[in-house]
Amino acid sequence: MNWFWLLRMTQWARNPPSPARVKLVLAIIAICLGIYAVETWIGWPDWMSLDAERVPNRVLR
Repeated sequence: MNWFWLLRMTQWARNPPSPARVKLVLAIIAICLGIYAVETWIGWPDWMSLDAERVPNRVLR
């Protein structure tokens, strides 16, 4: 941990975020965990995967 993070923590302790900001961050974390759980237990759908043979190896100019 460096000095920058310690300064940021003191600033948050003096001026805490609003309840709406805390709810927003918690909602984003919950959505990410939900996506991870679906991907882990159910699997990734085939239509969202890239086909290796259809993707070119070079950059088109």
